[in-house]
Amino acid sequence: MSQSYEFYCSRADEAAADAEAATLANVRERALRSEATWRGLAEQARAVAEQRQKIEEKKAEERAALEAQAN
Repeated sequence: MSQSYEFYCSRADEAAADAEAATLANVRERALRSEATWRGLAEQARAVAEQRQKIEEKKAEERAALEAQAN
């Protein structure tokens, strides 16, 4: 199963908190890069979910049209 938008956002929030708590610059920078990556993955997951929803809606419309033609 694919990871969810919420999962990725949660990880991004954790990385942001790690960055804020970091005392070393390289640790902070690593956490900020991690946050950016997680946010990118969250956006990608959101886009995929939206696309899947659109496909499902289109298929439902096609099925309804076929049923209407059959009747």
